[in-house]
Parts: sequence; structure tokens; C-alpha cells
Amino acid sequence: MWALFMHASIVVKLVMIGLVTSSIIVWAIIFDKFTTIRRVNRQANDFEERFWAGGSLEDLYESDGAKPVHPMAAVFGAAMGEWRRSSRISGIDLVHGGVQDRVNRAMAITITREMDRLNRWIIFLATIGPVAPFIGLFGTVWGIMHAFGSIAAMHNTNLSVVAPGISEALFATAIGLVTAIPAVIAYNVVSNSMSVFEDRLDAFGTEFAAILSRQSEERGA
Repeated sequence: MWALFMHASIVVKLVMIGLVTSSIIVWAIIFDKFTTIRRVNRQANDFEERFWAGGSLEDLYESDGAKPVHPMAAVFGAAMGEWRRSSRISGIDLVHGGVQDRVNRAMAITITREMDRLNRWIIFLATIGPVAPFIGLFGTVWGIMHAFGSIAAMHNTNLSVVAPGISEALFATAIGLVTAIPAVIAYNVVSNSMSVFEDRLDAFGTEFAAILSRQSEERGA
């Protein structure tokens, strides 16, 4: 492989270097996203266990929601913080005073912000997946053109003259495919996992909004 790279033309070398660099970035993103998905799901599991354990929401807010370190705690903190601020307003009607709408908006904004943060760099996978094979193909076409140029210069159509240039050119396409295939697979898997996690945050937000609504009605009774 090293010999194929060293004997390639400068344009094909640049294509190969670009594709190898992209492949390294792709695998770094894959490792980061799979690690992140496992971590946020584990943190969400731990948080939900404490949330549904029946303890004080105020205590949970002080321990997790005030300074959240993971997405679900951030959603909880945004909703609880808005509800606490509203409940301290003198004379406010917690049921009909627009509190529930503000709580829902706070959670929706937080979910969007957290998912944007989690989805960072996924667009690179979506770009490299379809583009890398064409970049490799460009290197192949250029290498074959260079090989035919060598044939014309030597006035020799012997296979030993043609084969090295063509093999170097095809190597670029191989690198492009090796770069693209993991990117496409990872993009599909990561996107699906992120979508599932976003649905989980939405479901938690809906359940928590119902709890706050019930508490608002109890206070207003």
C-alpha cells in the first residue's frame, strides 16, 4: 500500500491523504457518539430512578436540576426552575396564569438545545458517506489519465507499463469506499439512537408537565 501511495501522482496522493484524514475523523466521531449515547442513557436511567422514587422534587432540583450535567436533568431543571419562579409571583394563578405554557416552552427549548449539542458533527458523517466514493473515483480517473499519458510518452502498451498506474488509481477508489461505508452505517445508527433518545426526553417532559400541572391545581384548590 505504501508503494502504491509513493508511486502515485501528486493529485492522487492528495486525494488519498484527504480520504485517510477523513476516515480518521469519521472513526473519531463514531467513537465519540457511541460513547456519548451510552453515557446519556445511563445517566437518564439513574436520574429517572431517583425521580420516580417518590422523593422531594425540590431536593432533586437542588441536587441535579440546578446545575445539570446531562440532558434529562437539564430538561427537569428548566421546567422546575420556571415553575418555581412562577409560583413565587404574588397572587399568580398557577392553573390559569400561563405557567404551564411557560414550563412547556422551557422544556421544548432545552430539549432542542441538548439535542443540537448531542448531534454535533453528525453532519460530517452524512456528508462523507456519499461524497467519499466520488472523491476516490476522481483520484482513480486522474490516475488512469496519468497512466495513459505514460503510455503515450513511452510508446509502449505493455501491461508492465500500464498496470502500476492503474493499480495506484484504483487504490484511491478503495480508500474512498473504506471511508464511506463506516460513515454511512454510523450515521444511520447514530441518527436512530439520537431520535430514540429525543423521544425519551419528550416523554419525560410530558410526564413531568402533568405532575407540575397536578401540583398547580392542588395549590390552587
